[in-house]
Amino acid sequence: MNARIDTAVLNTATPSHHLSNAHLDALEEETIFILREVAAAFERPALLFSGGKDSLVMLRCAEKAFGAGRIPYPLLMIDTGHNFPEVTDFRDSRAAELQAELIVRSVEDSMKRGTVRLAHPGESRNVHQSVTLLEAIEEFRFDALIGGARRDEEKARAKERIFSHRDSFGQWQPKAQRPELWTLFNTRLAPGEHFRVFPISNWTELDVWQYIEREAIALPSIYYTHKREVVDRRGLLVPVTELTPPKDGETVQIRDVRFRTVGDITCTCPVESQAATAADNVIETMAADVSERGATRMDDKTSEASMEKRKKDGYF
Repeated sequence: MNARIDTAVLNTATPSHHLSNAHLDALEEETIFILREVAAAFERPALLFSGGKDSLVMLRCAEKAFGAGRIPYPLLMIDTGHNFPEVTDFRDSRAAELQAELIVRSVEDSMKRGTVRLAHPGESRNVHQSVTLLEAIEEFRFDALIGGARRDEEKARAKERIFSHRDSFGQWQPKAQRPELWTLFNTRLAPGEHFRVFPISNWTELDVWQYIEREAIALPSIYYTHKREVVDRRGLLVPVTELTPPKDGETVQIRDVRFRTVGDITCTCPVESQAATAADNVIETMAADVSERGATRMDDKTSEASMEKRKKDGYF
């Protein structure tokens, strides 16, 4: 009797492992299909590559789609000048390992040209990346940009198609999106228009971490637990840096933290964590009840309508 029970337990546990792998295999297959579709359908595509976890997952899929050293489009980074050095250093080394062309364009250069003007010196440059990105599109005549946005990140991104059309001003029109029935993508472009393509739209944060664990994808160190000076500001752990000093009355603490998402230093916060491996991050992600952007991004404490407006203006 006991033997039959043990066998039954084993038989119910084993398929779940295969189901998990089958789920990741399906997501990977879809992403590879989309990456190849972009290469076939467009003349001058580029892959947006920040050195963050989502872009590194896309890069692994691109490796599988085309082979190391054979990725058929350049990697493009829009640098605010306020990015975490651990991430930009990793970006450079990973691009070199893959023998991929890396193009970096800076918000600071847009500021020198006068196309970006800050309201005050301490204003976050994050939203102004849109201007620099549109300038890079014009400079290189890109007709498709592959990005790592996912629909589970926030509500405005959940509305967007995988192949997201942009007009000649680089703007997104959410009420005039093209249907994507049966995975048939309409890639028709008029002069001056381009597409934003999101191959991991259907992935979740948990999928990303499970895939990172399965594929043993190397990441910048700040994705794992480390000690960092922070201040608690309205429920967020704001890192203490030259760009984000403590305010009057705030107490600086040293906490064990990690970053769930990385971006501009001025708007990206870590979370308290002891997770030292990808497997640990999988467990923490399963228990999380707040989205990664909601828990870590100071600039996302805004309404869905505000983010949608930013996307209409050309934001990622």
